[in-house]
Amino acid sequence: MAEAPMTWKSGGCHCGAVRFDVLAPDEIEVKECNCSICRMTGYLHLIVPAERFRLTKGADKITTYNFNTGTAKHHFCSVCGIKSFYVPRSKPDGFSVNVRCLDDGAVTVTRITVFDGAHWEEAMAKIAHAKEA
Repeated sequence: MAEAPMTWKSGGCHCGAVRFDVLAPDEIEVKECNCSICRMTGYLHLIVPAERFRLTKGADKITTYNFNTGTAKHHFCSVCGIKSFYVPRSKPDGFSVNVRCLDDGAVTVTRITVFDGAHWEEAMAKIAHAKEA
């Protein structure tokens, strides 16, 4: 099956101090995680390789928060507090973009898949096992 064509989409934080572009199809599937930080912020994940993400504004406005294993790098705008993207634990060489922070109309979400991030190790083991089958 051929991959859908992709174009650069723009997004950013609430105040506009942080802006980014992400290379993505017009129609996407996203993940909703139930871990404490994603649940509390309503984050919808579009996980991409690093070469499909570029920070275009506000590197000096980003503050980073780590917890648990410290692998994930939760980047927030130091002005408005919005986490529009971060480095996820599941893909530390890529980025997770909060689809809710993309500019209006940039993408259409066709499906939301729930990820059990509250039980991260078990959930990742199930995914690995499913890939082996």
